[in-house]
Amino acid sequence: MKSISISGQSRTDLGKKATKEVRKQGMVPCVIYGEDKGENGLPQAIHFLVDEKQINKVVYTPNIYVVNIDLDGKTRQAVVKEIQFHSVKDNVLHVDFYEVNPTKPIVMAVPIAPEGLAEGVRAGGKLVTMVRKLKVRATVDAIPEKLTIDVTKLGLGKSIKCGDLSYEGLELVTPKEVVVVTVKMTRAAMGAAAAAAKK
Repeated sequence: MKSISISGQSRTDLGKKATKEVRKQGMVPCVIYGEDKGENGLPQAIHFLVDEKQINKVVYTPNIYVVNIDLDGKTRQAVVKEIQFHSVKDNVLHVDFYEVNPTKPIVMAVPIAPEGLAEGVRAGGKLVTMVRKLKVRATVDAIPEKLTIDVTKLGLGKSIKCGDLSYEGLELVTPKEVVVVTVKMTRAAMGAAAAAAKK
């Protein structure tokens, strides 16, 4: 998996007025949930700010990244947990990060990449991707940039479900019954099938 580096600055004033002001200055409020636990047993949250241009490089991309966050002279390795967007402008309002430990498995959504020309497409059908990403559990160094799916033998009206897939070193967390890709019947394919049946 690719990595990207960003730098942030600690934030102590968490009020609404202060948050509005830092956004005006082109900064995005962020939180990183660390490995250390608080008194309530939940991961401790570290609040910080990152320049909007840096955050956009992490968010607006088809790639998934391990993010190296330089914060107060210490680099923390993390992955994006959740992103909050503006409802109208669609700009990034807030990002939650989850600190990762190279030795501990994490759950992450990985983009899928269908490969090959499906038999059903050759017969006039249309390959439809039902989900863009699948959730996997593995250590961060074992998580690939994408999950390739061979669709060559996929016929008309047939589907590949999550339960049909397996990858070495990865545990698929997405439910087995979820349809990942399917070849849908088109009018052209229906016409060809009808014509073939009449012969």
